[in-house]
Amino acid sequence: MSWTRVFVLALLTTLLILTFSSVGENAAVRDDSNAADPKGAARQVFVPESDASNFFKHRGRRSVRYYELQAEQRVRLAADKRRRDYNEEQRDEYENYVEEERDEVNERSRETNEQLREFHYDGIYPRYFWSH
Repeated sequence: MSWTRVFVLALLTTLLILTFSSVGENAAVRDDSNAADPKGAARQVFVPESDASNFFKHRGRRSVRYYELQAEQRVRLAADKRRRDYNEEQRDEYENYVEEERDEVNERSRETNEQLREFHYDGIYPRYFWSH
């Protein structure tokens, strides 16, 4: 029987503390607006159902213009990539052409110099100044 008395005493003490303390009021967020008008605070936080559904409808749906812009941007990016590839290919071809042309010119000038040395060689002096 003593445990029931302890239990009832604890319950009454807890009830008394909760009744006279302001713990319940302090747990909520303090509202600086007029406390006499509880509907006013709710009106500031909540919007009518029609406005809320319109908001989410407009936010969830993308306009046709958005998809048009996306398509235009994809076309533009593809054209830029084709242009870059074309320019790179043209540059590579030109570099190869210039390299082959330079090699050919060097070969011709080397052959011409060799022929001139053979033609002007008299056998008395060494062929090259740097070879003695």
